[in-house]
Amino acid sequence: MTSGLGTALIGARILVAFAFPSLVLAHESHPVSPPDATSVEERAFLEENETAMTKMMNGMAAKPTGDVDRDFAAMMIPHHQGAIDMAIIELRYGKNEQLRRIAQEIVVDQMQEIAAMKLAIGEPATDTMPAPTQPVPSAPVPNVHHHPGMQMDMSAGMKK
Repeated sequence: MTSGLGTALIGARILVAFAFPSLVLAHESHPVSPPDATSVEERAFLEENETAMTKMMNGMAAKPTGDVDRDFAAMMIPHHQGAIDMAIIELRYGKNEQLRRIAQEIVVDQMQEIAAMKLAIGEPATDTMPAPTQPVPSAPVPNVHHHPGMQMDMSAGMKK
């Protein structure tokens, strides 16, 4: 029995010996960009994202009504709208084309799901237009496409 315990202790010591240098190196001070070095674009992105997250979290804190379905929709609609808002922010500031395409799909899919949830609880599926994807307020609102060449039209078949 002692040899098993001795082997376990030696194994533990070896593990600690190999793990310790990596733990020390992991906590070394790495140069970090000072906050003022953050680009204007990055600051705007972070501020808009924080606003979207706060709006979503506040919206999801719906007061229960006693109707499980209505309560579910009341919490999920702001959740989906938050996804739309964050995707729009990615479209405004993001550079990665793959992520931008995913963001476009999020906008379309989440808008459709919001409309479906509203219809399911007897509310009108109003036409909603996401915020412009350009940071300049005077910029035109671009069309958001789900697939190349297919324009998004939420009004057809979604109204009562």
